[in-house]
Amino acid sequence: MNWTALDPGLLGWPFVAGLLVLATHVPLGRRVLARGIIFLDLAIAQIAVLGVIAAHTLGWQTQGWQTQLAAAAAALAGAAFLARCEARWPEIQEALIGSSFAVAASLAVLLLSGDPHGGEHLNELLAGQILWVDPAQLTQIAAIYALLLGFWWLRGERLGRMGFYLIFALAITASVQLVGVYLVFASLILPALAVRNRPPRAGLLVGWGLGALAYATGLAASALFDWPAGPATVMALAAAALLAGRLMRVAGTGRQR
Repeated sequence: MNWTALDPGLLGWPFVAGLLVLATHVPLGRRVLARGIIFLDLAIAQIAVLGVIAAHTLGWQTQGWQTQLAAAAAALAGAAFLARCEARWPEIQEALIGSSFAVAASLAVLLLSGDPHGGEHLNELLAGQILWVDPAQLTQIAAIYALLLGFWWLRGERLGRMGFYLIFALAITASVQLVGVYLVFASLILPALAVRNRPPRAGLLVGWGLGALAYATGLAASALFDWPAGPATVMALAAAALLAGRLMRVAGTGRQR
């Protein structure tokens, strides 16, 4: 165990990245649970990854505007398709979401099959590279999140199905390239699951606090034990959600008595 690895200079910006992701993903996660489309973010994230891989296959720079545009276009197209499917075939929406994920993941593997570094690139997109975020990248992401959240709160229910899907797609696209697919899904679903029975305002506050604690714990564990930061933080989010859910059930039982 290396205590000197707990360096604020190393872990500070990744923690800020986690807070930014949670800012959008906790409220989005609560909406996703309410709509019963739990795996939507996984499908959209994988479709955004497919856009990044397609850009990589064409030789575009990973952080270049062409790659960002390709990822956003792929995610928006996937979101529009799934929104249309929900309107037309709501009874099989989860099956269509799962199928979309499988197809997008398979296409990504096929595109990378001839690349000697394809496996490494795919792993980076799935597990993320949160430890290597920088202030310039976080500033751009913060601006995108602020615009999306502002538009969402301003429009409210007037967004409609398509509006929600499009905001969701853009938020997921930004998050995937920041923290990876695994952390995107965990940040969206696990805090929302833990506070699913809480009132709206309290649920958001507890979800944000729970997520922040988990990110701090996961990043610290990653530094201390030399673990990959993304998977370590996913495990911390899962543990925090389980513990919080248990404590809330115990507290609820005590009040009933």
